[in-house]
Amino acid sequence: MRYEGRLPDEGINTSPEHPLRELAVLVGGFVGIAVLATVVLAFSIDRVVPLLPPELEVALFASWLAPDGEDEAGDVDPREARLQELLDRMAARWPDHPYTFRVSILEEAEPNALAFPGGWIVVTEGLLEQAESENELALVLGHELGHYAGRDHLRGLGRGVALSLVLGAMGRGGEVAVGLAGLATDLTGRRFDRDQESAADAFGLALLHAEYGHVGGAGDFFARQARAAERGDGSDAFGVWFSTHPLDEDRVTTLERLARERGWRSDAALAPLVLDAR
Repeated sequence: MRYEGRLPDEGINTSPEHPLRELAVLVGGFVGIAVLATVVLAFSIDRVVPLLPPELEVALFASWLAPDGEDEAGDVDPREARLQELLDRMAARWPDHPYTFRVSILEEAEPNALAFPGGWIVVTEGLLEQAESENELALVLGHELGHYAGRDHLRGLGRGVALSLVLGAMGRGGEVAVGLAGLATDLTGRRFDRDQESAADAFGLALLHAEYGHVGGAGDFFARQARAAERGDGSDAFGVWFSTHPLDEDRVTTLERLARERGWRSDAALAPLVLDAR
């Protein structure tokens, strides 16, 4: 065979695929693997968490409980004492719970309340400023107690750990792919979160009825939030997919429906909210 001295064909060391297409396939692979791994871990955690005895949870996270609400001068915030009294009353309507619940106030303008492992509930300044009756605040606290009943606070913690493990295993390479994977896996878990929020609403509504004999004021806070956020352009319908909470107007509708189905009154007088100023 005669040797012919000629240059190799052009493109011998390049892929026939467009580089952007190859990048898209690579990123898609990263995202797909991360989503699959996180979903598998999330489902596993959902099965394991209910098997963890609440008493063990309390023992493990006892240090998370906030200390008495004192400022730097050592003065106790009187609002926390009133909140604790209301929380104790609501918790008493769940007689077989294993927790010792504590409440504290967070200096945050955004209206919110959070449940932490071990029995610590945090209520923001913004929520206290917007609440107009004791019944509204009682529903919020009952909602957070519902998260403990469903062990949602531990599920959320476990999913966060699962996501961190998956992204950590992917390493530092491909930061864009890792970032997209994190967003994708976060969105896959939000449907579970919204279901948990709805279940906690129902639990809180039952506690509210047990405490007051009616469910008046249950949806007032959410109704005001919905009116304040109303834009009239339908944007909220899209935004619900990026929120762990149901839309405020949907929560009001659901609470009203549950009250009707269970024959609970909602037209009774509301208890005034009395929180002593600092």
